[in-house]
Amino acid sequence: MTETSQKPSNWNLPNLLTSLRIVMVPFFGWALLVDGGESGTWRLVAYAIFAVAMITDKIDGDIARARNLVTDFGKIADPIADKAITGMAFIGLAIVGDIWWWVTILVLVREWSVTLLRLSVLSKVVIAAKDLGKWKTTAQALALGGLVLPLRDPDLPSALQTPGEVLFYVSQGLLAVAVALTLWSGWEFYRDVWKQRHQLRG
Repeated sequence: MTETSQKPSNWNLPNLLTSLRIVMVPFFGWALLVDGGESGTWRLVAYAIFAVAMITDKIDGDIARARNLVTDFGKIADPIADKAITGMAFIGLAIVGDIWWWVTILVLVREWSVTLLRLSVLSKVVIAAKDLGKWKTTAQALALGGLVLPLRDPDLPSALQTPGEVLFYVSQGLLAVAVALTLWSGWEFYRDVWKQRHQLRG
């Protein structure tokens, strides 16, 4: 059997799920921004889309590794899909005023610069995923998911007003943790790339 024939087809379930996440991005952004982000109903819809995207992000990777379905398309599309949905969340939440713009810009510059660099050096330098990056992804998903919810909607039942306010600030705290982990893991990534490239040249 040749090496080419052993390669998994791009037409597989993990890549389908990855493509679905990319398609979800504009629908998520639209639902989040309906009525300037003031529609509680549409923010619940946006949360549902975001939750599905985060769940499928975990599932497609697990399936690809378990069934040996890792493809070049998946290696490129998966991080793009992940950064697209979280990037849309940061931008949308900044537009509606639930996240400061400087936080959004700082995180997006880090995320996309690391993603593009990882893709550009993929064939020469292998940077293994670290626990810090996984913790960053988890904290980021929980924070953004919480902030997408209409936790401070004035139309919430009175019994949910205080819990909603508390959960909003818990989500803000998680966001602060996520930003710190994002910057730290980004520094570790650049450090490791520099070390490996230096070793290759040596």
